[in-house]
Amino acid sequence: MQTFWGIDLGGTKVEGVVLAAPSPEAVLLRKRIDTEAHKGYDHIISQIIRLIDLMKAETGLTPERVGFGTPGTFDPARLVMKNCNTTVLNGKPMKQDLARRLAVPVEVANDANCFALAEATMGSVPVTAPNFQTMFGVIMGTGVGGGVVVRGRDGVPFVLNGLQGIGGEWGHNILEENGFPCYCGKRGCTEQVLSGPALQRFYHEKSGQQRTMKQIMEHYAAGNDPAANQTVDRLLEYFGRGISTIINVLDPDVIVLGGGVGNVDLLYTEGVERAKKYVFNSGNLSTRFLKPRLGDSAGVFGAALL
Repeated sequence: MQTFWGIDLGGTKVEGVVLAAPSPEAVLLRKRIDTEAHKGYDHIISQIIRLIDLMKAETGLTPERVGFGTPGTFDPARLVMKNCNTTVLNGKPMKQDLARRLAVPVEVANDANCFALAEATMGSVPVTAPNFQTMFGVIMGTGVGGGVVVRGRDGVPFVLNGLQGIGGEWGHNILEENGFPCYCGKRGCTEQVLSGPALQRFYHEKSGQQRTMKQIMEHYAAGNDPAANQTVDRLLEYFGRGISTIINVLDPDVIVLGGGVGNVDLLYTEGVERAKKYVFNSGNLSTRFLKPRLGDSAGVFGAALL
């Protein structure tokens, strides 16, 4: 029996899934345990192995290969992890260590790439655009990331990781000149403009009040909070600018918006209208913008599809 095994490695939880087929209806097992990242790299590896052993015991199955979604990127030149917000992973040969401990081939991809692959393969994209050639998956939540998925000559979608493993990383392009400092060393990165914490920070600067994005959107809808109006206008305008650069470079058939900020309905209407000003196509924009279908499952499903 062919099965698909995926692990989604987060800062607090490690989640695993076993699929009988590449379908959200084909889940044989889902299981999660604590990452316990504060105990260091070796302990994280041990927790992953422990989870897979538990999954093997509960299913009576053994994986032939395993896909991993990670909070950073595998550097194909140096063969180590980089750009991980779980910082103990950076500089570590995680892919090789997992392959050695599991004694099966493993594949590693950024969690945004896994989100994109899952939505392109068994999420919202096959329902709306089954013949797509290129799609871009957006994560706008605590951080900002993205993933590029391309249909291969055999018709099977695959992640475009890129030469340096940074394909789709739109979160660290400069969107606001001389903007807020980013941990990556630059200022005004897309992540420091469009992420939930960045928008909440902007609202606080304008109002002196601390509010969640949900509360900011409620105040915007009520129409009596100038700071909420400014925050939402900032989101829409900079989203239009930021996503237009992706469209100008990739010209994807479909863009799927994930993450907590991606739930803002105005992005699909006014946000797209703002993008039209910046897309190099005489004000026309045919790209489809879709809501994700798989929710929090996309990351672990995408890992299994690697």
